[in-house]
Amino acid sequence: QLQASGGGLVQAGGSLRLSCAASGSIFRIITMGWYRQAPGKQRELVARITSSGTTTYTDSVKGRFTISRDNAKNTMYLQMNNLRPEDTAVYYCNFAPPRDGYWGQVTQVTVSS
Repeated sequence: QLQASGGGLVQAGGSLRLSCAASGSIFRIITMGWYRQAPGKQRELVARITSSGTTTYTDSVKGRFTISRDNAKNTMYLQMNNLRPEDTAVYYCNFAPPRDGYWGQVTQVTVSS
């Protein structure tokens, strides 16, 4: 089970930190990802992190977002800096590639201009 939290309303240029709490030991050995879906758009992979900490990002967030994980706490994070209105979306965490049934609780991020 995966639960995302930490979203909210922020002005452009601001920061938010999302958390994804996972249950079960599988979290520690599997690649995880942050995804988002903006109104009228398809869900996209924002960032992913392997069990050993290797990270990749979609081009639009490179240099602004940082994905990390704490395997001891079964938790993944997404530090989002210099937020833009186009970052407004519902954010999810899941495995990467994603697995049906694991989308879980989402968190809304709204960036005002």
